[in-house]
Amino acid sequence: MATWCANDSSEDGDVVQETEYDESEKDTSGSVNLGEKAVNDPPEETCSSHKTADEKRENFNGKKLLNPDGEQPDDSTKEAQMLPQIYIPTKPLTYEDRVALFCDQILGTCTAEEADEAIAFYVTEQIGNKRSWTAVWKTPPDVLLLNCDTEDVPSVGVLVQVNCTPCEGKALPLRVTVSVAEPLSSNVANLPRELVEEVLKEYDYSVPILDVYPVQGLGSEVDNIAEALEHARFFYDFLWRDWDDEEECPEYAGQIEKRLQLYYHIQDGTIPGPISKKYHTTLEEYRSKRLELTKFQTNIHGQATPGEAVECWKKYYEMSMLCGLLKFWEDMRLRSHGPFYSRIYKHRKGHRPTGKKVTHIVAQIMTTDMIKTFSLDTLIQQHDSLEGALESCFSGDMVVIFPGEYQADSLASLTDDIHIKGAGERQEVVIFSEPTSDNFVASKGSQVTLQDLTLVQRGTCDGIVVVESGQMTLKNCVLKCEGTGVCVLTGASLFMTNCEVTGAQGAGIELYPGSVAELHQNEIHHCSNQTSKDPKNSLGGINMKVLPEPQLRMSENYIHDNHGYGVTVLVPDNIQGNVNEDQVTASGDKNESSQLAKAIQKLSLKTSTNKLESNSLGEVGLLHKMWLTS
Repeated sequence: MATWCANDSSEDGDVVQETEYDESEKDTSGSVNLGEKAVNDPPEETCSSHKTADEKRENFNGKKLLNPDGEQPDDSTKEAQMLPQIYIPTKPLTYEDRVALFCDQILGTCTAEEADEAIAFYVTEQIGNKRSWTAVWKTPPDVLLLNCDTEDVPSVGVLVQVNCTPCEGKALPLRVTVSVAEPLSSNVANLPRELVEEVLKEYDYSVPILDVYPVQGLGSEVDNIAEALEHARFFYDFLWRDWDDEEECPEYAGQIEKRLQLYYHIQDGTIPGPISKKYHTTLEEYRSKRLELTKFQTNIHGQATPGEAVECWKKYYEMSMLCGLLKFWEDMRLRSHGPFYSRIYKHRKGHRPTGKKVTHIVAQIMTTDMIKTFSLDTLIQQHDSLEGALESCFSGDMVVIFPGEYQADSLASLTDDIHIKGAGERQEVVIFSEPTSDNFVASKGSQVTLQDLTLVQRGTCDGIVVVESGQMTLKNCVLKCEGTGVCVLTGASLFMTNCEVTGAQGAGIELYPGSVAELHQNEIHHCSNQTSKDPKNSLGGINMKVLPEPQLRMSENYIHDNHGYGVTVLVPDNIQGNVNEDQVTASGDKNESSQLAKAIQKLSLKTSTNKLESNSLGEVGLLHKMWLTS
């Protein structure tokens, strides 16, 4: 099973389908017939006829490609007309709409192996008795053009007349017969009609049904067909995975529902931009590795040599690792209660065998003024880089960073109990994240302290500081976030004093179930800057996930100008004793207010000594999220 891909062109005169989903998510590996395993190549028995079409391609590609709005084509080539507008569905589909469509209406109790037939049957039902219509046939540029820059012409569109023959029994119309419509219309102005006819002849004038896009203005019947084809394309672009029919999945509709949740969490900003970008990169890398493995296996003739077998297993292992990460993403329980990517930590060194502690100074040049405040028995080691200092640390050591700008990968794997502090004002010691890393600061040490520092997050996708286990202390630090904010995972503890957290796309501070946090004299502002269209999805300054409840003590904090509540108590929909979703209304509702009061009392959450103002939804609120226990 392979994924069908719809390619849209952005050239002038081309037809671009403006769907509500991100075009960068699409699989660009090639087209596959709906319900078939073979890629969109001509059958082997027609390969001998390529010579005529190839000659026409060579002759054509010797001429300059022109757009209908561009320069005049060569006199020997009749200019093609501009393409008409294809039908674009106007009603955006919500998560609930697509769950009802794919999980209930189309798939039902189908297995992954039966998904092709279910999608094809759905399309057939929508076609009904409408057997002929006008559409734009879209094909990759290399089908009609040679030596063409795909950035200039991502796809070639040709106006065709579609003829869908009646189906008999289970002979679903996965392919349709097409002929060039009059007058010749294309997004490539000087595309020769003879070349188009020759290529269609090679395909026996039969193309995959998902490669045709009905034009608008042909009536409600054709509009319904266009919407059905769009739903089928959406399924193969975003919901189908290459491994689906290779593994047993007894509840396939449930798996599709999880992928829809992931899709909409990316679209509405629940998952911050840097993290969703990392997910898309991983998905594309997986598809690339799978294609690479398939090509490698195809080129092995006869029995594989030992070297070929090893290389094949290596590629398979790489693909399987990426597949595992993607499955991790699709499991809502893992995604909502842990980091987005598994990490391999360096070995915990523990204390030095001698029992002595060392102070590591990070500076290009060390002077006597730098060490005059240290006691006479202090053991000092100087480093040119922060990375070098962290690599040399044992538990109990201190790292003193002098003013300047630094970068260090080792902050992403803090396993020993060390104290990292800046020398001077906190704005003078700036540490930037490493863009190639998945996270910035991640701690598993039992006692780790960061003090008098400014952390600037660039490109990493997990929280700016992730306390995965043990205790993290933050004193007098500025945290300028780009992804999510400070995350305290289950069983971990955070003590934060006199710090500033700003710019997080998620909550400024996220407390996972069973975590502990003490917050004193901090400023948390302008967080939850996600693109969610629903303000109730904004997680605010502090976000607490319950079951079991985290422990939070806070005093003299200033929490302001966040999207959402100042403090959000996040509970699952089906928590025992909660009202159902139909009963949950605005924050002023009695049921909601009662639940909030009980939650605040149970959490021992005291906000009277804190200043909460100018948060878009108010001071403290209760938010229901279905994905916490999905």
